[in-house]
Amino acid sequence: MITKQSTREEYLKRLNIVIEYINHNLGEAIDLKTLSEISNFSEYHFHRIFKAFIREPLGCYITRLRLEAAAHQLRYSESPIETIAYNVGYEVPSSLSKSFKQLYGISPKEYRADKNYFIMRKEELNPEFKLKSPKIVELESKKAIYIRLFGAYSDLDFPGTFTKLWAYVKEKKLFSAGIENIGIYHNDPKVTENEKLRSDVCLVIRKPVEPKGEIGVKEIPGGKYAIFSYQGPYSNLGLVYDTIFSKWLPDSGQQLRNLPIFEKYVSNPSRTEPAKLKTEIYLPLL
Repeated sequence: MITKQSTREEYLKRLNIVIEYINHNLGEAIDLKTLSEISNFSEYHFHRIFKAFIREPLGCYITRLRLEAAAHQLRYSESPIETIAYNVGYEVPSSLSKSFKQLYGISPKEYRADKNYFIMRKEELNPEFKLKSPKIVELESKKAIYIRLFGAYSDLDFPGTFTKLWAYVKEKKLFSAGIENIGIYHNDPKVTENEKLRSDVCLVIRKPVEPKGEIGVKEIPGGKYAIFSYQGPYSNLGLVYDTIFSKWLPDSGQQLRNLPIFEKYVSNPSRTEPAKLKTEIYLPLL
């Protein structure tokens, strides 16, 4: 007999596969049949299972991710609005405009023109805050185990989640040199409501590994990245991001790839005072 806990773990494992598929195929037609097949859930039950675990109907989830991706490209790329519409899965640009205005109360054209408009909220920059120029590097892809969390980044239990992942490393004898503590952030908190923000808490692993329950396995893509080194409390990371996107990126001449940002935690927060915590922020570039 399958226990309730093992059933839940199996469902989470399957839904992680679905979410990764959606993330990488926003510009394509995403149909229920394909999602049910890759998750091995029946089409009849898929919507109920997805909503129960992800806390959002499938159609709303896909639409929201497409509009968030559009908002990101409008703000941080020079692509025409028509191209952005096609990139995120809208066959007609007017459909993007209608959905965008319904969700955010502003048209794509108006949002692009008004650089001071923040969809969710605006935080004032500290004029005294200084950020060192990043290193521009080419990285190889990384394999990681991860657990996905939902909610405001500042409220999530990162220490407890990393403890779970390290316990899995111990259980499966995965320890080796070069394990990295990584956080991947899929959403911009100025665009997405707090309860819908998605984070992946990851350990980069060098040995073969299989997913189990809520612990998934994924590849962190390689390629060109800008790496920002920051020392200070995690509570100031929002200010770091604001500085990167409002000051460094517009002046850099660089373009972003359609991939999430990730952070590498160099310091152990249980042994390091907040002012001395070291964090590396990886910005994916074209």
